[in-house]
Amino acid sequence: METYYSKEHEWVKIKEGVASVGITEYAAHQLGDITFVDLPKLGKVVKQFDLLAGIESVKAASDIYAPLSGKVVKVNEALNDTPEIVNEAAEDAGWLAWLEVADPLEVKNLMTRSQYDAYVKGLA
Repeated sequence: METYYSKEHEWVKIKEGVASVGITEYAAHQLGDITFVDLPKLGKVVKQFDLLAGIESVKAASDIYAPLSGKVVKVNEALNDTPEIVNEAAEDAGWLAWLEVADPLEVKNLMTRSQYDAYVKGLA
């Protein structure tokens, strides 16, 4: 399963028309200890790069943008009680939401892992 990345440090993995979305390990590290995740509402419809969710840490509050257009069909309820899961496993158990993908071709606006790694290196 291919993972794609945005310049805003979100990742997306698509399987059978449903995309899991979260923030990258780089973003989680930059934020520091995450204290709160403002999950999207079920049924929320978003366009690519629209505001999807919010995240707060000891350092800052950040907006999370939708890497793809779609409808929120599931949210990671575990983050309500244990937001630090995002720090521990940002690109796995720390996923934020699942989207029913509206247009799979939008992945062309995102980066592959190697492109994202090069992008992050350029930020240092």
